[in-house]
Amino acid sequence: MSFGLVWIVPFVGLLLSIAVMPLAAPGLWHRHFGKIAAFWAVAFALPFAALCGLRAASAAVLEVLVFEYVPFVILLTALFTVAGGIRLTGSIRGTPGVNTLMLLIGTVAASIMGTTGAAMLILRPLIRANRQRRYNTHVFVFFIFLVANIGGALSPLGDPPLLLGFLQGVPFFWPTVHLFLPMVLMAAPLLVIFHILDRRFHRRGWHEEVDPLAEIERLGIDGKINLVLLLLIPAVVFATGEAGAYGAFEALSLRINPATLLGNLMLVGIAAASLRLTSQTTRDANHFSWRPMLEVAKLFAAIFITIIPALAILRAGPHGPLAPLVGLLGPGPGQLALYFWLTGGLSSLLDNAPTYLVFFNLADAGRAAFGEAPAGILAAISAGAVFMGANTYIGNAPNFMVKAMCEERGVTMPSFFGYLVWSGTILIPLYLLVTAILFH
Repeated sequence: MSFGLVWIVPFVGLLLSIAVMPLAAPGLWHRHFGKIAAFWAVAFALPFAALCGLRAASAAVLEVLVFEYVPFVILLTALFTVAGGIRLTGSIRGTPGVNTLMLLIGTVAASIMGTTGAAMLILRPLIRANRQRRYNTHVFVFFIFLVANIGGALSPLGDPPLLLGFLQGVPFFWPTVHLFLPMVLMAAPLLVIFHILDRRFHRRGWHEEVDPLAEIERLGIDGKINLVLLLLIPAVVFATGEAGAYGAFEALSLRINPATLLGNLMLVGIAAASLRLTSQTTRDANHFSWRPMLEVAKLFAAIFITIIPALAILRAGPHGPLAPLVGLLGPGPGQLALYFWLTGGLSSLLDNAPTYLVFFNLADAGRAAFGEAPAGILAAISAGAVFMGANTYIGNAPNFMVKAMCEERGVTMPSFFGYLVWSGTILIPLYLLVTAILFH
């Protein structure tokens, strides 16, 4: 079935609900956000079933849930569980120097253990370090920019779009070579801007209350076994991708990949091992709870379902409703800039991994990844997908997770539109800089 633009109404309605209802009706949203998300999912699924038949609609939804949503939730749950068992102990105060250093460490770690893994590892200590700051919202906005997105640009383990590229034949260290300069052009100014901004907010003081235990606690790490488990997670993801689809079999009209199935089971086992091997005292000290994970799981279930027609329209390319837009991507002046901005702009609202794959295939970037011009196109697509996932809370999976965890710990985070003001003001000038230097 070919979808018209009217089919994206449930997806847009869900986005507007996420953006508006926490401000307009916070009590209603926090009590019933799962039901509201389910309403928009049903608003797409029922008309889809009526027009295409229950069997076809069920197959399409089941395929998305089994092959995309379930692995997504399993990976996120594994990272959330393992990182929740690691606690950096000691007296850490969120001074501008300490905060900038922690953001730098998280940015570097994101390409090694993935943006989600690095975010889950660094976030809790950063919250603790800044819990007595009178103004600390900006710390976690920049954390999303750097650790949850931009830092993952240098390896396929860093961000899902790059992992898809690796599975399509892009060499493992290709992002390290071709995205290093774009990443530096984004990360270095952001760290400088953050340090200057943090110094200004730091002068406005701290809350009066002081935690006496933090003053005498020695620096150290509780739950060290989870550091090993955390490194195992990207290793499992990498090995699953390398194994391919050898021995795939049919089940419930779905083609099951044994390597993927085994990988998901291993991730579940890693999460279970973390729960078994980590003391409850450590998790209690981390204020560990399942609420942020449940919130993300409920909302993203609806997002994955309502996004089906949006991605189908995008995949239709020159044969779909967006044909005029796709036609702009042909050879000519500004081609790299168009790939960068179109991939990035759509990654801000759609899942950045499938968006990357669509433009990757449109550009035929895979078969020509070693040529000079195609390499430029692939770099523009990769940078757009990774960097501009930071534009909104839903642009990349860790963004919403960070927001939920911060709010649970009492940190005031911007609303959906408030975050857009932050990202638009700070990130767009840097995107323009990257465009002018590399993708003109």
